[in-house]
Amino acid sequence: MKILICISSVPDTTTKIKPTGDGKAIDLANVQWIINPWDELALTRVLELKEQPNSKIEKITVLTVGGRNAEPTIRKALAIGADDAIRVDTEPGDNYFTAFQIAQALKNYDSDIIICGIESSDYNGSSTGSMIAEMMDLPSVSSVSKLEIESDTVKMNREISGGFEVIEMPTPMVAIVQKGIAIEPRIPSMRGIMMARSKPLQVVESADVKPLTVFCSYTLPSPKAACKMVDAENMEELVNLLHNEAKII
Repeated sequence: MKILICISSVPDTTTKIKPTGDGKAIDLANVQWIINPWDELALTRVLELKEQPNSKIEKITVLTVGGRNAEPTIRKALAIGADDAIRVDTEPGDNYFTAFQIAQALKNYDSDIIICGIESSDYNGSSTGSMIAEMMDLPSVSSVSKLEIESDTVKMNREISGGFEVIEMPTPMVAIVQKGIAIEPRIPSMRGIMMARSKPLQVVESADVKPLTVFCSYTLPSPKAACKMVDAENMEELVNLLHNEAKII
C-alpha cells in the first residue's frame, strides 16, 4: 500500500506577519517556515501505522506545491520518516490552483490513500482536499480524527455535531484529517536528518492553470482599544458600557 500526504510550507505560528509597505504582498523577510500542523500530524499518524506489526504500508510519499524555498520543509518531512517526496515547481496560489497542481502531478502516480490536512494555518481555506478528490474522481471523507487501515479498507472516525461517525471505505480514496489524528507531531532524529539528505525528491513541472482568485491587498487588524477598568461595585456603569459601547448585551 502506498500513501501520499499533501503538505504545505507555512509560517511558524509564532511568526509576526506583516504586509509590505505598499500592502500588495506579505513581507517574508525573517519568516521561519514549518510543515503545516495538520499535515504534520497526518504524517505522524501514517508513520505510526507503518510501524505496526504486519503493516501493509510499503511507502509514504509527501508532496508539496512550492518553489525551491519549500525544500527545507520537505526535507524535514523526510527526516521525520517519509520515504520520498514530490515538489510541484510553482508558488502555491488559491485553493483551486493548488488542488489542480496536485491532481495533475498525481495523474501518473499510483497511490492507495491520499491524505490532506483539513486546512493550512496561513490561509485556512479548508477546501483543497475536497477539490483534489473531485478532480481525481475519488471518494473522500472530511474531518477525519481517527485513521486505521484494515486489509485494503480504511476505517475512520469523522467528527460530527455531538459525536463522531465510523466510516469504512475501500481504496483508493482521499482522507482529509484534522487535529486528533495524532497526539503530538514527531520530532526528527539526528539519524533521520542525515538520511533525509539522500532520500529522493522529485521536482515536476507545474500545470498550465490560473488561480480563480487573487489577493488585492493586505492590511493588519485594527489595534485593540485600551482596557477600561470598572469598579466591582459599579454594576450600573458596567452594564452601560456593555450595552451602549461594546453592544454585546
